[in-house]
Amino acid sequence: MDWKTFQALLSGVNKYSTAFGRIWLSVVFVFRVMVYVVAAERVWGDEQKDFDCNTKQPGCANVCYDHYFPISHIRLWALQLIFVTCPSLMVVMHVAYRDERERKYHAKHGNKAKLYENTGKKHGGLWWTYLLSLFVKTGIEISFLYILHKIYDSFYLPRLVKCEVSPCPNQVDCYIGHPTEKKVFTYFMVGASAFCIVLNVCEIIYLISKGIARKAQKMKRRKRTLALHERYNKENSCSDCSTLPMSRLEKQSLNPQFPARPHLIGQACMRDRLFSKSLLP
Repeated sequence: MDWKTFQALLSGVNKYSTAFGRIWLSVVFVFRVMVYVVAAERVWGDEQKDFDCNTKQPGCANVCYDHYFPISHIRLWALQLIFVTCPSLMVVMHVAYRDERERKYHAKHGNKAKLYENTGKKHGGLWWTYLLSLFVKTGIEISFLYILHKIYDSFYLPRLVKCEVSPCPNQVDCYIGHPTEKKVFTYFMVGASAFCIVLNVCEIIYLISKGIARKAQKMKRRKRTLALHERYNKENSCSDCSTLPMSRLEKQSLNPQFPARPHLIGQACMRDRLFSKSLLP
C-alpha cells in the first residue's frame, strides 16, 4: 500500500480543518500510519507461519488459525485507516466544487464579482459537509473497535489456544508467535483510535457551539437593525405635522397657480418640525 500517496491526498484537508482536526490528522499519520508501516507490519509478518500447533494432522493448523484469527489485525487496521480518512475527502471535494463555481462566476461576471467570500470557509453547505464527515469518522472508528473487541475478546491475545475444530483428531494446543509484542501494539492502536474518537467528539461540540453562537449573533444583529430602522421611521414620521405652522411651500401648494409637490412639502414639513423642536426649552 502506497501510504505516501495517501498522505499527499489528505494533506490538503489541513487547510480547511479546525485545530482539533489538525491534531486528529497528526495523530492518524504519526501514531497510527507510521506505527503501522514501521513496526506493526514487521511484528505480525507471516503470522500463520508463527502459529504452531502440536500436531502434524494436515490442515489442522490452518483451520485452527482461521478459527481464532478470522481477520488479521494488520489487515483490519489497514481497512480502518482507509475508511476513517476517506470522509475527510468529502470536505476537499466540496471545496473543489466551490472553486469551480467561483471560477465560472468570475468568467461570467468578471474577476471583481465574488460568489463566495472564501471558498474554504466553513459556512453554509460546507459546514454541514464538515460536520457530517466528523460523524461518519466517529461511527467508523467505533464500528472497527467493536469488531476488534468482538473477534478477539477484549483485545486480548493469549499465548496458548486450544483447538478442537475438524480435521484435528482431538484437542490440540496451538501457540501464537510474539504474543506479548502483539498485545502491546494492539493496545497502542486501540488507544490511538480511542483518542481520535475523543478528538472527533470535541470537534463536533466545537463546531456546533460555534454555529449556534454565530446564529445567535446574526439574530441579535438583525434585531438591532430592525430596532434602529423602526426608531428612524418613528423619528422621521410626519404624523404630528398638522400641529406645526404652515410653511411657505405648503401655502403655495394650496394656491391653484402652483402645483403641489409632495416631496418638497415633506421636506418643508420636516424642516419646520426640527425648527419647532429647537425652539423648545
